Amino acid sequence: MAVKIKTQFGTIDINNDVIATVVGGAATDNYGVVGMASKNQLRDNVNEILRRDNYARGVVVRQEDNGVAIDVYIVVGYGTKISEVSKNVQQKVRYNLDSMLGIAANSVNVTVQGVRVLAD
Repeated sequence: MAVKIKTQFGTIDINNDVIATVVGGAATDNYGVVGMASKNQLRDNVNEILRRDNYARGVVVRQEDNGVAIDVYIVVGYGTKISEVSKNVQQKVRYNLDSMLGIAANSVNVTVQGVRVLAD
């Protein structure tokens, strides 16, 4: 499935994997985010933190009337304030989608799938 943007010159199709890569990069770039988590932990490995090539499993993209709705599944580091990390992820994802792809995010839902203790 792809997001379709109509312009005066034609139609632009942006694949969901491209959107997932932009969203995953924006999410993991925030302080306190250890990595992406799978949206379906029972089917996938429960303890697996997704690498860069697996961002599509940790991001759900739904096309709506005037934009997209994004669900992001993350793992945060122990000792960080989860509400602040989530708010920062929402803001950065919205900004990157708008600046890189020209897509308006109607909603960015962040789900914290786990907390990981980082070794010193």
